[in-house]
Amino acid sequence: MPIVIPKDLPAFDILEKEKIFVMPETRAVSQDIRPIEIAIVNLMPTKIDTETQIMRLLGNSSLQINVTLVNMDTYISKNTPQSHMQKFYKVFDEIKDKYFDGMIITGAPVETMDFDKVAYWKELTDIMAWSDSHVTSTVHICWGAQAGLFYHYGVEKVALDSKLFGIYEVRAEDKYDVLLKGMNDRMYIPMSRHTSIDEDAIRRDPRLKVLASGKDCGIAIVKSVDNRRFFLTGHSEYDRTTLKKEYLRDLEKGLNIARPVNYFEDDGLYNIDLSWRSSAYLLFNNWLNYYVYQVTPFSFCSAESEI
Repeated sequence: MPIVIPKDLPAFDILEKEKIFVMPETRAVSQDIRPIEIAIVNLMPTKIDTETQIMRLLGNSSLQINVTLVNMDTYISKNTPQSHMQKFYKVFDEIKDKYFDGMIITGAPVETMDFDKVAYWKELTDIMAWSDSHVTSTVHICWGAQAGLFYHYGVEKVALDSKLFGIYEVRAEDKYDVLLKGMNDRMYIPMSRHTSIDEDAIRRDPRLKVLASGKDCGIAIVKSVDNRRFFLTGHSEYDRTTLKKEYLRDLEKGLNIARPVNYFEDDGLYNIDLSWRSSAYLLFNNWLNYYVYQVTPFSFCSAESEI
């Protein structure tokens, strides 16, 4: 089944060329199907890249999915044309009366800042509070995971001595959780962050459950025991060359940045080991199937009482 997005969204042509089943909104309205409604709160600076990456993973599902792109009203993106933002994105005030089957909150390049110093922190906490009654299940990614863990459970960030940067091996701590169904014993996840999370606080909290972790990267996947919230400390959505672009960007800025680990196959910059794609597809497909589609109410008119 397709992912339904505007035909003039840049992601449409990219995904269609990759044989991802995308459908224009004009065709979707003629079908008598109750699609899954997913909101993507895109906090990344390279918004077009990020929306394409996430839609690629969602489009691999057997479900028909409508995507609503959301941006912050309290912050103007500096790296994406405002014409794109105005045409394809909505702000919270425009969606707050709607119900969504799922929501994805992306990472953001603000991890070294205190949460309350982030320009849009109040707006983001309003969205996270609203999700309790208007969203069946939410995935938080990287800084979005740190923000969600802090807001909902009081889990603090922890500064790292150096940037965690590269592809990291992760193993399941709960092999029978259906989010990890079909995964190999060893999974690989891109990481790119200067901070971590208080792992002891997470493991002590009875409301949270660690699903996967790695020897070199720590906790990678956490969920709430009520299955409403999922926290991914890495970037499974990343493309083949995303870490390469970050690496070259930091080199050009003169930053002290090490080569991403387990990423380049040799000493050059062109042979990249795409080791995380299959687990990324499974991760999002399992979330959509088991924690969104199979538990979300069929009719949104009854959603408030069921969520």
